[in-house]
Amino acid sequence: MDRAELTIGVQRTADEVILRLAGEIDMLTAAQLSNAVNEVLGEAPNRIVLDLSDVTFCDSQGLGTLVVLSRKASHAQSLLVLTNVGEFLLRVLDITGLRSALMIRNGQATG
Repeated sequence: MDRAELTIGVQRTADEVILRLAGEIDMLTAAQLSNAVNEVLGEAPNRIVLDLSDVTFCDSQGLGTLVVLSRKASHAQSLLVLTNVGEFLLRVLDITGLRSALMIRNGQATG
């Protein structure tokens, strides 16, 4: 088995929980991501930040999961924010029209 896994590191600050994702978000790891976010939602943070800097791949299942989690967070009066979203992922979000469904806060200013 040499396929990439998904590892999730958790860091808490006063008003947000940051989940640092590394690896691939796909049909095999989407459930793992959901579980991690659901667990954090139980703590009712103001914001859950998904740091995607080390995400190497995200398929349609992964995208769908991000959208579902984003809605779930708003129902829980929390905000799901994606940060350090790679160019490839931004392109996919644009193509699929999902970019508007997600809150994206990237460090660098976009042209």
